[in-house]
Amino acid sequence: MIENATFKNRHGEELDTSYHPSSRKDRLIILGHGVTGDKDRPLVVAVAEGLASKGWPCLRISFAGNGNSEGDFRAATISKESEDLQDIMDQLPKNLRLAYAGHSMGGAVGVLTAARDPRIEVVINLAGMIRTKAFCEREFGMVTPDEGDMWDEKGCPLSRAYVEDLHGIQDLFEQIGGLAQPLLLIHGTADDVVLPDDSIDAHAKAREPKKLVLIEGAKHSFDDSSYAQVLEAADDWLQGHIA
Repeated sequence: MIENATFKNRHGEELDTSYHPSSRKDRLIILGHGVTGDKDRPLVVAVAEGLASKGWPCLRISFAGNGNSEGDFRAATISKESEDLQDIMDQLPKNLRLAYAGHSMGGAVGVLTAARDPRIEVVINLAGMIRTKAFCEREFGMVTPDEGDMWDEKGCPLSRAYVEDLHGIQDLFEQIGGLAQPLLLIHGTADDVVLPDDSIDAHAKAREPKKLVLIEGAKHSFDDSSYAQVLEAADDWLQGHIA
């Protein structure tokens, strides 16, 4: 059972998860966090609790090196976290139909994974990062890799592996354009971390079915005043595409 499951990635690192049971027994929404975050960030918890209250079982995950998961934060890149997500899916019951909702860099992880793994049937991006190189240069361009920290947060060193991964990906528009899964993009108009243009331009590039929801005045991690709009949009999209 998922309630008592222990998940490890291909490197043997145990991944911290929290499961929210609900009425739908053959559906699961996996929720991924952004850079320097973990499964216990307020937005991730609010979305999981809100969706579970609407009948959607949810699994919050902390990628390796983040939160209480094993691993080295310096190795936590979009590419490695995509592997973590696939490794978790490998260990889930085979009868589950899966959707993925990712915030910020966790959104990039979802797009990269869904583009090559059809087990994810629905993709929801919450202020999801698309222009990975531009984000890295804008937010960390003045920080020396392997010497400084992300946003001066102790315990969150900026690694060369992270910088090289985001620069190597550059952007995810090719993956967005190739997605076969229904794609919901939710973004705050006041987001100055991952710019709203990432979601606006991704929506223009994506195939149908797709939807863009811009929440006026919401910042990067949303907040109590916008959580209800996030939940309504996510629930409606799930109802329409995986119910």
